[in-house]
Amino acid sequence: MLRLRPVLGPVVLGLASLTLAACGGSAPKGAAEAASRLLTAAYENDRVAFEAEIDRAAVREDVRRQVNEMARSKALEVDGGPSEFVLDRMISPDALRLVDATGARITAPPTPEQVARLMKTVDADHACLRDAESPKNCVLTFARGKTPKWRLVGMRALDLRIEVAAAAP
Repeated sequence: MLRLRPVLGPVVLGLASLTLAACGGSAPKGAAEAASRLLTAAYENDRVAFEAEIDRAAVREDVRRQVNEMARSKALEVDGGPSEFVLDRMISPDALRLVDATGARITAPPTPEQVARLMKTVDADHACLRDAESPKNCVLTFARGKTPKWRLVGMRALDLRIEVAAAAP
């Protein structure tokens, strides 16, 4: 029979919960806050605030890779891939469609609590906003670099529909 000393019990439970959180549990608070700021910027079409939340070079490379893969799957080869202009148009507040469960445009920016419910941990330095229709897939991916600031580093190239659940009463 295993007995835990009273002091060790909470420590073991705390370590177990940290381990479970790292395996696809809820995302770190900083990641959810960054996602909330990004979605608010998209809702308000605030390009300056949107830009402050992204690592444009990383997102550009992620979108370029996806577009090239889609082209190859259709037996197309485009020399050099999509242009910087095209990529930058795809990486903008206009690209994110924020909707409610019915598919209608949301009427207020999502709260940090609403966004936190959509987030999941990918690994120690990455978290993502899940696709409501396919929760195993990510729509937006955030990373923590050498600084503790979380930034957008990846996004789905097409159909950036983000379903935000209604705020809790």
